Amino acid sequence: MPKPPTGFDLRPDWLALRSEPALDPDQTVIDSHHHLYQRPGLRYLLDEYLADLDSGHNVRASVAVQARAMLRAEGPPEMASLGETEFLNGQAAMSASGIFGSVRVAAAIVGHVDLTLGQKVRPVLERHMAAAGRLRGIRQPLAWDPDAALLNPAYGTFDGLADSDAFRQGLAVLQEMGLSFEIWAFYPQLPQLARLAQRFPGLSIVVNHLGGVIRAGAHQDRDIFALWRQGLAALADCPNVVVKLSGLGMRLSAFGFDEGELPPTSTDLAAVWQPWMRTALELFGSSRCMWGSNFPVDKGSYSFGTGLNAIKRVLAEASAEEQHDVLWRTAARHYNI
Repeated sequence: MPKPPTGFDLRPDWLALRSEPALDPDQTVIDSHHHLYQRPGLRYLLDEYLADLDSGHNVRASVAVQARAMLRAEGPPEMASLGETEFLNGQAAMSASGIFGSVRVAAAIVGHVDLTLGQKVRPVLERHMAAAGRLRGIRQPLAWDPDAALLNPAYGTFDGLADSDAFRQGLAVLQEMGLSFEIWAFYPQLPQLARLAQRFPGLSIVVNHLGGVIRAGAHQDRDIFALWRQGLAALADCPNVVVKLSGLGMRLSAFGFDEGELPPTSTDLAAVWQPWMRTALELFGSSRCMWGSNFPVDKGSYSFGTGLNAIKRVLAEASAEEQHDVLWRTAARHYNI
């Protein structure tokens, strides 16, 4: 499988050079975005995720999001991703047994199907829903850029995918079946995605990773903040859209957290995150924002506990109710946890 352009190589020894006690350790937390998979050179399954959670924070549940894991090797191509939904549901069942502790990992699942199947996607979605009662939504990445080095070749996105008739027919089926749609796209695409949200006002849409803060490749010498904010504001005008405060540790975001001799502190992270996350909070309000770790992808930049401390620092001046929204309540409501 080609290596995606999102994550750094994980360096446990480097991460171990710095640790922090958990801030506000009694605060309830739901991790609204993480992955579980096993790939050449990287195993990140229930045990590895639980080890990261063991950082002093009160994480009560999580949302497992598709990442092309455990695809079926046999059968119709459109059913390959059913293997991932079954796998994630199995990891969730292990967690729900209580044998591994009180946290409920993968209490909600976001799977993947090819929505360009149009009306033919219905029986595929029905199979996914039958395989996992925890299934809450579908993510089909829309991320596209003229710089092919920024793209994950495993997904085969193209310019205009979100405007294609077949894709929109698939979204209509998704809306009819009561599942949400998760968007992974880049910031230049946000105005286009706002038009999509307007076209499907009854479809619950979750924008991943702050709307695609991309500062690598051709974007590295651009002051993207104003364009990003403008696009995010267009999405915020759509009441059916919520946003995840996540993903700023990816290689695509290029904040350089991985470049120090020591890992960053939560104060370091919060200083960089503040303008991006506070802007999202101002545009969407706390009831339409949720925190997600994006582990293990962001683990190349900082440890789980440090990242969670950082979002708590960003929220330090927010009210208790706003903190509850971002750290657990929006996710609990949206994903019915």
